[in-house]
Amino acid sequence: MEPESGIGSSTSPCQFSLVTLSRNLLLAYQSFGVVYGDLSTSPLYVYSSAFSGKLRNHHNQEAVYGAFSLIFWTLTFVPLIKYVIIVMSADDSGEGGTFALYSLLCRHAKLSLLPNQQAADEELSSYRYGPSSAQAASSSALRRFLEKHKRLRTALLLVVLFGACMLIGDGVLTSAISVLSSVSGIQSTESKLTNAELLLLACIILVGLFALQHCGTHRVAFMFAPIVIIWLLFIFSIGLYNIIYWNPKIVYALSPHYIVKFFRETGKDGWLSLGGILLSITGTEAMFADLGHFTALSIRLAFVFVIYPCLVVQYMGQAAFLSMNLDSFSNSFYASIPEPFFWPVFVVATLAAIVGSQAVITATFSIVKQCHALGCFPRVKVVHTSKHIYGQIYIPEINWILMVLTLAVTIGFQDTTLIGNAYGLACMTVMFITTFLMGLVIVFVWQRNFFLATFFLLFFWLIEGTYLSAALMKVPQGGWLPLALSVIFMLIMYIWHYGTRRKYNYDLHNKVSLKWVLGLGPSLGIVRVPGIGLIYSELTTGVPSIFSHFVTNLPAFHKVLVFVCVKSVPVPYVSPDERFLIGRVCPRPYRMYRCIVRYGYKDIQRDDGDFENLLVQSVAEFIQMEAVEPHYSSSETSPSVDGRMAVISTRDIRSSMTLTVTEQDFVSVVDDDSIHSGSSSKSITLQSLRSMYEDDTPSIRRRQVRFQLPPNPRMDPVVREELMDLIRAKEAGVAYIMGHSYVKARRNSSFIKKLAIDIGYSFLRKNCRGPSVALNIPHISLIEVGMIYYV
Repeated sequence: MEPESGIGSSTSPCQFSLVTLSRNLLLAYQSFGVVYGDLSTSPLYVYSSAFSGKLRNHHNQEAVYGAFSLIFWTLTFVPLIKYVIIVMSADDSGEGGTFALYSLLCRHAKLSLLPNQQAADEELSSYRYGPSSAQAASSSALRRFLEKHKRLRTALLLVVLFGACMLIGDGVLTSAISVLSSVSGIQSTESKLTNAELLLLACIILVGLFALQHCGTHRVAFMFAPIVIIWLLFIFSIGLYNIIYWNPKIVYALSPHYIVKFFRETGKDGWLSLGGILLSITGTEAMFADLGHFTALSIRLAFVFVIYPCLVVQYMGQAAFLSMNLDSFSNSFYASIPEPFFWPVFVVATLAAIVGSQAVITATFSIVKQCHALGCFPRVKVVHTSKHIYGQIYIPEINWILMVLTLAVTIGFQDTTLIGNAYGLACMTVMFITTFLMGLVIVFVWQRNFFLATFFLLFFWLIEGTYLSAALMKVPQGGWLPLALSVIFMLIMYIWHYGTRRKYNYDLHNKVSLKWVLGLGPSLGIVRVPGIGLIYSELTTGVPSIFSHFVTNLPAFHKVLVFVCVKSVPVPYVSPDERFLIGRVCPRPYRMYRCIVRYGYKDIQRDDGDFENLLVQSVAEFIQMEAVEPHYSSSETSPSVDGRMAVISTRDIRSSMTLTVTEQDFVSVVDDDSIHSGSSSKSITLQSLRSMYEDDTPSIRRRQVRFQLPPNPRMDPVVREELMDLIRAKEAGVAYIMGHSYVKARRNSSFIKKLAIDIGYSFLRKNCRGPSVALNIPHISLIEVGMIYYV
């Protein structure tokens, strides 16, 4: 027996494993209420949907056996093997979904269309994934081919956007069909309700469901998880009872031989019925898309040990009942319930069907956040609802848009069959695209054999393509809806991405010449007043054109200038030790620096009042580092390029090696959009304005940080003078300078480009959150300069 660890020793591996296991078990419990509500309620309508239409002519035992065999092997191959075993192994540091796969591909094969990427981004610790061995010749050739042709990279982005839009449309359809199917069950009771009354009840439930989303994933999960668990116990028990009571020989239908017999007997009618069979795996994509809200292990535990056995037994039990009751296809689930248990099961089924829409709503939030971080969605407010799981988010604007669209679909269609046709097409399209992206991940990221990826693609495309072809036949009967929704959302995403890229290219080609700046001298031809000016731009090199507007139109400018670029990189998160890149723009006397702040698409971009302080600390550390390693500085003999950038750790203000830090708490104000620091300026005028502004805003406790330079006789006097200038500038105050841009198409542009830029992109910019709000910039310290971009 191993000796026990002594008191005060560090946590043992056994204790760590127990903590990890308990955490994953808790997350697995929560996943029942978020991830599996949709998948677990599919038995309500799969058989009735599959045996409607032309398959009504084949209500016999052989067809029932074949349908169950199809369901069993579909559940085994798609959710179990493809997603749980293979696809969920390709998570991007805990994030899932189509954009997580795209992010992996962009890092391992230069497929990204993001304009401001740097070689330094590839040195991030979270940038590389998987083995670093040399790629096979076949995969290298394919990678070079894709990297060479920009149209192929654009096509890949469009495919990814289409998959993301289909998942958003799925969120609309899931809520509509789940709630409508649940309330329609009331018509089977003695109390008959009119269709108008049922529709009103469904709309009330939908409004309540979306109103609950602001509570956060973990709270919603704890509320909904017991309902789904009770539901799973019910369907497992009922399925087991039906197998034993009605037809134990149904176990023979596990053989795929019955699938061959099914298609041999039903022919084209059986192929068309696949549109109903595929409803048995709807909600599967949510397992992967919701990965950021949980962990891969927790979702796998829940599916393998609970969801999969319960669903298989339930579908087998329904098939056993139908094989002996061939006139009960229209309401097979409720008809198979033993009479004494009908009402308890009916109540739980209604609640579980309502919960079923939660999975895709949650997945939609994750997808939208990833799209926004990668430059493919307008700025929206992202609320992080958990301190422990960063992926648990809530997006108010998207929540209410989903609610309006869901109500419109519910009121417009009023038929679960039509919505089911649209629902199946949306789900299968997303799975088809995920299979394609996963094939590329196998080659480029996992660096496996090209033929292995080809086998994966062909095998799962054969299964999903068969189902997709059947679903496409339902386009006239409601299947057009997800296509229409996807086109609308994809236009929004692509127009935003296109406009953002064109705006960046304009900035890139209209940079201010450094020779012109150097020709002005260290005073820039104007008065340099105490203070720090943070000039925000999307450029990672050069001086933005906004700078020339200030120099030529203002009589004074700040003593210390920092060009700040806040950008997203295609990684889930960036370590605080690697977040800041600091460099010098001009020679030392100019006091001009560059700061690039890097965030991953999973990072929390919140201002806790420390950004200014971390920035000053980082610049001070860079000045000290530059004195030791001069190669980081700009060369006065070749001033046409910026100096080299250095990664500065920003984990904690108190960890500064150059400055002495003193702190004290003080009261500051905060509103819903931004946080205003009481130390932003020492100006009496600004302080009086601030006191007037604070009258109507709530107070919070903040930290006031003061920097001091410790005595060090060995420090270079030039370095000491520069550090003192930085400290004095911080004490004088910080101003945030941004361009208030108007983007217009050039006069000689095509009609489509004018339509996209002048109408589409301009509308999106006017109606999304402003950049100053998204970056949490204090309004009282903000200076905006009007800029017109002709792109």
